[in-house]
Amino acid sequence: MSDDYARGRRDGLRMALDVLALEEAKWAALLGESESWRTNATRTVRHKQLQIAGQRIRTVLNRLTPKDAAAIDAELAAALDRAGL
Repeated sequence: MSDDYARGRRDGLRMALDVLALEEAKWAALLGESESWRTNATRTVRHKQLQIAGQRIRTVLNRLTPKDAAAIDAELAAALDRAGL
């Protein structure tokens, strides 16, 4: 696997993790807000599903991340620059 391809995969996983975090925050704000127990139960299940999906993506990202700390810092800095942060 080429270095650019692996870096692109990790960037995609980071973006997916950010999207899941936003969705999780949205559902966390809605937990327990409805008067209907069924709606609250559905929201709780969705929130838990998002938490599990986020953990799975973090696991895959950790497996794909290089073990060299200097490479991680340079890659993360480049990704933040591209994102404008």
